[in-house]
Amino acid sequence: MEETKNCNHHGRGLIMIFLIIAMTVIGSLSILRERLVRNDSEKFTVSSEGKISAKPDVANISFSVVTDTQKDVQTAVQNGAEKMNEVMAAIKKLGVDEKDIKTTAYNLNPSYEYVKSDPIIKVDDKEYQRPNDNSGKSIIVGYTLNQSIDVKIKNLEKIGEIIKEAAAKGANQSGGIGFTIDDQDKIKTEARTLAIKKAEDKAAKIASDSGLKIGKLVNVSEYGNEPYFRNDFAYASAKTMDSAPSAAIPDIQSGQMEVIVNVTLTYEVK
Repeated sequence: MEETKNCNHHGRGLIMIFLIIAMTVIGSLSILRERLVRNDSEKFTVSSEGKISAKPDVANISFSVVTDTQKDVQTAVQNGAEKMNEVMAAIKKLGVDEKDIKTTAYNLNPSYEYVKSDPIIKVDDKEYQRPNDNSGKSIIVGYTLNQSIDVKIKNLEKIGEIIKEAAAKGANQSGGIGFTIDDQDKIKTEARTLAIKKAEDKAAKIASDSGLKIGKLVNVSEYGNEPYFRNDFAYASAKTMDSAPSAAIPDIQSGQMEVIVNVTLTYEVK
């Protein structure tokens, strides 16, 4: 009997120990949760935008030489190569570096013509009317060569003259002109610095007006990986160049670009 009482007493003791441990663990988790929630709630974030306007300093334009239909491949290739070589030589003469000229297309294509079949057919020396007078087939009547190059122009004052000379030497198609900023990192850095300054001023103003006491800066995040360029005049539409007067020099305007960077600052709250 006494042994049974001792066992019961020992069991109750173990239960009490487990209860104490469980209560300690629950209490620790509650404290940790409270600290996490409090830490999250004791943060203050503010966002702002930095916008820098800059004039583009680089233009990109494509030129193509499309030959007339030639009866044989060799003539089409030779005519196309001669014209494109003259175009590139003229562009280089106007100050464009060879490394800034890149071939982007070289397409040799057959030209087809639909030929109707003879309406009379012969079978065993007898002539019969073909049942379908519209029957026929496509035959190759020649070949055309289409070559394209992309040109990077760093002297924007030369754009019009380059277009004029390229057309005079045989370029009969031109792609849209795209303008950009060569050193984008520099402009982006300026926009980011402006965005951070505006966010800091905004945070200080909110704190002053609301009585909120903000502490140290704990995080800075930036929206997006690339600067955003907005320019209503950045592209000239593509068109053929044959109709342009040979003596005319196009007046190409690059306009302005806006580099926009957004940042969010996170502060501790005292």
